[in-house]
This record gives sequence, C-alpha cells and structure tokens, in this order.
Amino acid sequence: MMRIIAGTFRGKKILEPKDNITRPLKDLTKESIFNILAHSNKLEVDLNNSNILDLFSGVGSFGIECLSRGSKHVVFVEKYNEVLPILKKNLLGLKKIENYEIFEHDIYSSDFFKSLDKTFDIIFMDPPYKDKQLNLLLDNIKNQKILNEKGILIVHRHKDEKDIIPNELKVIEEKKYGLSKIIFLSVDN
Repeated sequence: MMRIIAGTFRGKKILEPKDNITRPLKDLTKESIFNILAHSNKLEVDLNNSNILDLFSGVGSFGIECLSRGSKHVVFVEKYNEVLPILKKNLLGLKKIENYEIFEHDIYSSDFFKSLDKTFDIIFMDPPYKDKQLNLLLDNIKNQKILNEKGILIVHRHKDEKDIIPNELKVIEEKKYGLSKIIFLSVDN
C-alpha cells in the first residue's frame, strides 16, 4: 500500500492501479528522492514554493508528495486511460488543494512543451522502463527552456538502462534502489 510520506497529507493512502503496465514509484525510492532534495548540497532547489512538472505521472505519487510538502504548483502529465481516473481520484482526495493541473497529452508530440506556459524548478520523469526515447524528451526539455536555470531533472529508470544524456545536461547524482535508478540532472551552464 502506497502512502504520502511527509507534509500536510502525511499517511494518506494513494490508490494504485490494478493493471501490471503501470509501475508506481515505490515508497522507499520516493523517500530517498525527497531526502536528496532536502539534504544534498549538490542541489540548489527548494521544494517549497517550487513549480513541479510530473511527466508520466501515473497515479500521481511524486507530484502528490510535492503538494503535501508545500510545492507552489504541480503539473501532472499522463495519457494512459487506465490510470487517469486513479490519478484524478487521488488528487480529489486532497480536499481543498487546487494548485495543480492535469494534462492528458502525448509528451512526445513536438508541440507539447510549447503548450506549457511556465517554467519549472523540478521536472520528474518516470517513463515506462521499455521506453527508448528518453534522449528525445531531454532534448525537448532543454530546447524549449522549460527548466529554470537552477532547476533539476529527476529521472526514474531501470538500473540497467543505458540512456544517452545530452551534452548540455550534467549528472549531479545517480542512485540505485533495487531494480531502479534515479538520475538527478541539471543544465550545464
């Protein structure tokens, strides 16, 4: 059972999908990400008052944790019809929270990032493990300049995946947890 780890909604249950296609972020991995965000001296981002972009958001585990911990605004992006109702139900369960949006779009369409009318302090990406287009997404994010200057990208991948990271992005930190790895990236200025 997944729960919100900290903040205003600490302990609240997060509904999970019934299919095997969606791979929700495990609580231990999520907790590790937030510990790094809070305590790493390699990062210059403050979760409080941050604009968050949660790509491939699934049931919303990452973005909801951000809302619970005081983020300014979260944009959830998900197009999988089997999980969208669960994402919406999880968000509606956070009564009185309105500082979020849900986009039901294909992230790979060339004009998707142009449709976002803001920049972000943290972009979290949790694509399907089999997804082989991560470099295309990273290029689009970089080219559309939607990541703030001191912002970070957090990517959740299978531990054995060999992704190509564009030269303009640098790996700040990489951690492995079970079958997954978390990569923290920033724009290399």
